[in-house]
Amino acid sequence: MTDAPAGHVERIDYHFDPLCPFAYQTSLWIREVRERAGVQIDWRFFSLEEINHVEGKKHPWEREWSYGWSLMRIGALLRRRDMAELDVWYERIGSALHREGGKPHDPEVARRLMGEIGLDPGLVDQAIADPTTHDEVKADHERVVAAGGFGVPTLFFPDGQTVFGPVVIDPPQGDKALRLWELVKGWTEFPNLYEVQRPKGRADQRAIAESLQPYLQGRDWDSINRGQRINIPGDPRRGDRAEAGA
Repeated sequence: MTDAPAGHVERIDYHFDPLCPFAYQTSLWIREVRERAGVQIDWRFFSLEEINHVEGKKHPWEREWSYGWSLMRIGALLRRRDMAELDVWYERIGSALHREGGKPHDPEVARRLMGEIGLDPGLVDQAIADPTTHDEVKADHERVVAAGGFGVPTLFFPDGQTVFGPVVIDPPQGDKALRLWELVKGWTEFPNLYEVQRPKGRADQRAIAESLQPYLQGRDWDSINRGQRINIPGDPRRGDRAEAGA
């Protein structure tokens, strides 16, 4: 048996909200890393609905059905059964929203997608009827908040370090995926390095807006970033005069 290479990471906790297009894009990259480097992914949750909660409105767990929160409750039930089931569920609902412009957050669509991955559509209603699925989503969400996190994707490394990102719209594959993985791991060598960000020029904003078109077609909500509504060109809900946000 050979020793693991220096800096080897065997597993990663990946916190996501299924409604977030950037978390979905990055999930495609981390899946590629899994295939090439053997990294185990433990899927965890984080609620953009809750982190952007407006005072006076209901929390997502106070609603009978709450878009991303309810999808994560379904995911929590699947995770109890088998992490692999949550893995497939996230891939399918993510593809439905962020590639196909569909509405996995609609209960009927969620049931149909559950059947498409070979599982009982009744698991959707079972998860929503089980109040303890709220508890599991809240626990994952609060873990990120306690670490100072504010969005997704958020990665937890085995040594306890936490990284927000990487945020990509064209997830690298093959050797490039592994190169980005090495860079992300390298970040953890500098515990006092808190932020590196690429400015977004007009060309970047256009590329981001183009990548978001399926998501814009499928969503039934306004996009919020740290409490601020994001206006995106081509958004059928808001018109073409708005500018892409960060």
